[in-house]
Amino acid sequence: MADSGCENLRSQEAGSFLYFAYGSNLLTERIHLRNPSAAFVGAARLQDFKLDFGNFKGKTSETWHGGIATIFQSPGDEVWGVVWKMNKSNLSSLDNQEGVKSGTYDPIEVNVYTQEGKKITCRSYQMKSYECAPPSPQYKKVICMGAKENGLPLEYQKKLNAIEPNDYKGKVSEEIEDIIKKGETKTR
Repeated sequence: MADSGCENLRSQEAGSFLYFAYGSNLLTERIHLRNPSAAFVGAARLQDFKLDFGNFKGKTSETWHGGIATIFQSPGDEVWGVVWKMNKSNLSSLDNQEGVKSGTYDPIEVNVYTQEGKKITCRSYQMKSYECAPPSPQYKKVICMGAKENGLPLEYQKKLNAIEPNDYKGKVSEEIEDIIKKGETKTR
């Protein structure tokens, strides 16, 4: 009997993967735009990495109008994010969102630690060839909203809130503008 339960769990797990988000996909509504299967697992810490923002090969993001988030190895630093459990059917959609085909991001495997200290191996993404650039106010806002929504440590939220955005005053996509507006009405 116990074996069938384990097999069942294995076959269920075979159809899914774990994804560590540290940028705009921290926000539930944002990740669900293209990846409806994403289910919250928990907040987690990526040790010996640092969050950065940049433009891939110096080209500003047409979606976000500023630098986009990436991570790089940095001993002693940490990046907090969210672990999402997703159906493998959403893998190509996530890769498309992250610009894997264009080379913007490379998929990587990372070990993250939950707030209880449990180690989890996840898929994440890293921009390799970029020039540092500040995020747009909208991109920063979505990241900060996601960090707050999912209970990332307050000290880390303060760091995110302290990031100086660029001076972009225009709009981003309508669907993102709607998400930001909804978030602002929730916090009032």
